[in-house]
Order: sequence, then structure tokens, then C-alpha cells
Amino acid sequence: MNNFVFQNPTKIFFGKDQVQNVGTETAKYGKTVLVVTGGGSVKRSGLFDRVIDLLNKEGLTIHELSGVEPNPRLSTVKKGIEICKKENVDIVLAVGGGSVLDAAKGICAGAKYDGDVWDFYAKKATIQDALPLGTVLTLAATGSEMNGNSVVTNWETKEKIGVGSPYLYPKFSILDPTYTFTVPKDQTVYGIVDIMAHVFEQYFSHTPNTPLQDQISESILRTVIEQAPIVIEKPDDYDARANILLAGTMALNGLINMGKQTDWATHAMEHEVSAIYDIPHGGGLAIIFPNWMKYVYEENIEKFKQYAIRVWGVTTEGKTDQEIAHEGIEKTREFFNSIGAPATFGDYNIGDENIELMAKKATRGGTIGNFKKLTEDDVKNILTMCL
Repeated sequence: MNNFVFQNPTKIFFGKDQVQNVGTETAKYGKTVLVVTGGGSVKRSGLFDRVIDLLNKEGLTIHELSGVEPNPRLSTVKKGIEICKKENVDIVLAVGGGSVLDAAKGICAGAKYDGDVWDFYAKKATIQDALPLGTVLTLAATGSEMNGNSVVTNWETKEKIGVGSPYLYPKFSILDPTYTFTVPKDQTVYGIVDIMAHVFEQYFSHTPNTPLQDQISESILRTVIEQAPIVIEKPDDYDARANILLAGTMALNGLINMGKQTDWATHAMEHEVSAIYDIPHGGGLAIIFPNWMKYVYEENIEKFKQYAIRVWGVTTEGKTDQEIAHEGIEKTREFFNSIGAPATFGDYNIGDENIELMAKKATRGGTIGNFKKLTEDDVKNILTMCL
């Protein structure tokens, strides 16, 4: 295990009707709030009106930015920054899924910066300050409710890039599983894949002697695998939704990567795909991850064997290590298929026309990943496997 520092300052309100705390918590950070939302589902569900009512009861001045895209656009983030600067906003409140939270984090950082907020994503500047952020989560997926990460798409340059900063951790996040009941089936599926993908990026590591981190990771994966069919069959099953929601938070709040070198090559590849084709992030991950596994597993076959046995219950009698590892990878693909996730780029009508470009952009800083350091040719090979 490597040396590490762990700190997570986000306060979580988890469970039914915890939104009742949104007014008092928001008011702790000022009198003027920008409420950021997505495509309208929070308004149709009545959640938006509930939030606004609770903010009004605290006497807060409210401004609104709606219409955040599934792959949040830089242009939308800039609109929010403009509102914050013009109206002297004290705190941003994101009400929605991970994309809304990603955009809100960009707004928080940009509101305290005199330059172009894209500088942070393009690694031309480092975040030194940000407005406080609160969140009301409506989708189990990204873990953005308890981390300092933000991913934004620059549609003009076709770049989708992430940034991380301790200044971007939400001050508080409200997680009520009932708000995930009405999420469309495809979004539920993409969220499930995203949660598992976050675990994969941290689990598949060469760092030795991390049994606790590994077993927490495996527990998150097994929980998602057990609960996923239930939430798809019964979208209003509170306990199953709660377990998936908590799994999403635990998958990317820093808990399972303590003392480990992590990978993130698959996310880097998917970002290039969705930057061009604007596909759902979880859909892209479902296509790419099993192919990444097939391409790299021989780098540490023992880790893939452990994954197959502990997560999928693969039996070992009469099988080689390679066969055991392969079976775990195949079970991953079978599970994604069983919940309705896409399996190939063809499911999104994506051909090979941009594979060379995506591979080049993914590796513009050199190699990507740590489990196996992937070159431009490696990325091209993996993306070709996804056709």
C-alpha cells in the first residue's frame, strides 16, 4: 500500500424527505443562490417547486439556470458563471444528476476566476477558490455528490475533459432514493454501468497489499450486481434504489483508492467518443470496458482471477488462470447485456471513421492508464474491438 492523505468534507443527508434540510443548509453560506437544473424532469416531478419553497422560507434570493445537457457544455457553464458574477451569488445549488453537478462545479470555480473557466479543464490554470456548492441528487451514477471532480464538454473543439480540486467538494449533498424512482430505464442502466466503471478504474491496480480497499470495491460491485435487476424490474423499490444510490457515492468519494495507483484509461477513451458523438457516458463505458479488460488482463492475471472469483463466483476446478480471468470478463459483458446496456459502437451507429482521431486525442499527453500504459496504437486497437 502507498502512502496517502484522505479528507472528504462533504456532509451527506441520506434518506426519505431529507430535502427538508436544503433551505437551512443553503442559508448557512449566504443569501443569494443560483439553482442549476437539467432538462426539466425535476420540475415535472415537483422536486424543483419543493426546493424553491424551502429556499424561500429562508428568505433567500433565487436565480435559476436550467437546461444543463447530459454531457454538460462549456457554453452552459459560462452562462452560469455570468449569472453568478452579475448577481453576486453566494452559493450554487445543483438539483439533478451528475451532469448538473459537473456543470455546477465548473460554475463555482469560474465564478471566482477572472479568466476563461476552460483554462482549468485544459490544465492552463489551477483552481484556487470556488463558490460553495450544495446538491440535491436525482440519479445514482457519478459520485459527484461527494467528490471534487467535474467533466465538461467544449463542443466547439470537440473536447471532453475533467478537472479535480478540493475546492469543488460539495458542502452538503441530499440523497433521497425516492427521487430516483422516476429516472428513465436507460438512465438507470447507464448509472449502474458508471458506478461499476468507477470501481474498475480503481480496483484494477498493480499496487500490492491493498486487501481492505479491494474487498470494499468487490462489495460495492456485488451490491450493484444484486440490486440492479431489482431497480430495473421495480423502479420504485426503495431499498434497492437506496443501495444503488449509496454504492454510487461510495464508488468515487476517495474511499477505495486510498493508497493505490489507479487507471482511468477507459474513461479517457470514452470521453473522446462522447465528445464527438454526444452519446451517454455510461453507454460508452459499457461498450469499452470489457474490451479494455480483454486487452490488458495479462498485465496482472492474478487480479483478474481474483475479480472473477470474488465478484462473479467463478469456479476454479479444472480451469487455468487465463480461463478463470476470461470467464470473469465474459460475465461482466453478460451482465451489461442483461440490464440492457449497449455492447458495440454499432448500437449508436458509430463506425470506424473517427477511431484514429479519437486515439490520437486520447493520448495527446502521451500514454494513458497505469494498469497497462496505453499508446495511441493500443487505444486504436481497443476502440476497433468495440465496433
